[in-house]
Amino acid sequence: MTTFASGTDTLTRDALTVLQPGFTGTTAPDWLLRRLGEGLASVGLFGRNISSPDQLSALTAQLRAERDDVLVAIDEEGGDVTRLEVRTGSSFPGNHALGAVDDVDLTREVASELGRRLAACGVNLNWAPSADVNSNPDNPVIGVRSFGASADLVARHTAAYVTGLQSAGVAACTKHFPGHGDTAIDSHHALPRIDVDLPVLMSRELSPFRAAIAAGSRAVMSAHILVPALDPEHPATLSHKVLTDLLRGELGYDGLIVTDGMEMRAIAGTYGIERGSVLAVAAGADAICVGGGLADDETVRRLRDALVSAVRSGELPEERLADAAERVRSLARWTSAASAADPQAEPDPEVGLRAARRALTLTGAHPAPLTEPPYVAAFTPVANFAVGDETPWGVAAELTRLLPGTETGSFAGEGAGMAALAAAGRRRIVAVVRDEHRHPWMTAALDSVLRSRPDTIVVEMGVPQAPARGALHIATHGAARVCGRAAAEVIAGE
Repeated sequence: MTTFASGTDTLTRDALTVLQPGFTGTTAPDWLLRRLGEGLASVGLFGRNISSPDQLSALTAQLRAERDDVLVAIDEEGGDVTRLEVRTGSSFPGNHALGAVDDVDLTREVASELGRRLAACGVNLNWAPSADVNSNPDNPVIGVRSFGASADLVARHTAAYVTGLQSAGVAACTKHFPGHGDTAIDSHHALPRIDVDLPVLMSRELSPFRAAIAAGSRAVMSAHILVPALDPEHPATLSHKVLTDLLRGELGYDGLIVTDGMEMRAIAGTYGIERGSVLAVAAGADAICVGGGLADDETVRRLRDALVSAVRSGELPEERLADAAERVRSLARWTSAASAADPQAEPDPEVGLRAARRALTLTGAHPAPLTEPPYVAAFTPVANFAVGDETPWGVAAELTRLLPGTETGSFAGEGAGMAALAAAGRRRIVAVVRDEHRHPWMTAALDSVLRSRPDTIVVEMGVPQAPARGALHIATHGAARVCGRAAAEVIAGE
């Protein structure tokens, strides 16, 4: 491919403007600062970029010293998917817990406090909320990231979340359009396909996005999924029918359209990121998210050059690229104005814990609270890519705080139940599971434990689809740190 000079011509600047790259490290590398000076307008942050609120504030200040209107984006859903608290677990329950409570005022308050914390650190675009309707219980990537399996419930809480987040001056990016809930494949690894007819899509998948648009969501993120009822040939991110005809035309959306990570295998494995990025912008996307796995200057250069080449060859209309770049700048202007307005929302540091406590569902005999330190057996599935394996989960840390001397072990696969029994000895067992319904080995492990120790307390921290069992069954509807704390309080009688 031809490499173009990094000058300040309009075409080159527009090509840089539509990119949302990530990077490695907790300070901005020289190449990123240089690209901001050349026209790059957005940066994406992940857990690898964050060690503390003070460090994050210093990083965003460093970026703004180079470009004061830069969009600083983050993948901060709260709950299982957290970047602000990637090493400790989130102070906020995720969407599924909020949906279980079903109090839209609470959802708005949680999103507002999350937005306040992001804004205080200099972040002004959040790739959240997930508006996916989790209609397929076998979904390996959405699950507790969804408010639930009811389109109406998801719609009202999506709107409340958008309103709360943006009240703090942080732009919401509602995802994953046109809906990733009815999939059994993770698009990080392959291309999922949703084979439902158009009336179902319109009434189920699209309902939350209509609500988000009505609530004023400043951005919408596309999904790397194939929906034959809408476009039998192209995944949504690359589909003019989905992004332009449906989202822009039929739904009347006028904000920023952001792609999901272009390095995900659903796109990169079939089209490659350069070709995929050109096709996405041509289809109607305005911002190319790349950086979850690819985060260097070489990637930015390749994508910039691919877009410039496509315009010069006539494959990508120059006015489409210019329109995409202007939409990025328009959002930057909104965030600058929102920041200057400084709504000064009152901090509410306990709102996440209050929500997590309300989200608990207790089933069983409700035995007396534990007074002796138990053994916590965590039956641990492989984390999906969006959640990652850096973030701790479970109830052991909180139970140790309440009942010093609590011990714990992690178990997986065949024989996990017997191994847990052997490790626990005579101690009371607290068995912690996550999406038991999706993991036959986990069901077998619980069967083994409960046969020998029917007084076992079971804590389900995923989607509670499997039958409730155990002396006490606690469904937390998520694995955030506050969900673990809420469950531990019940177990220890706090």
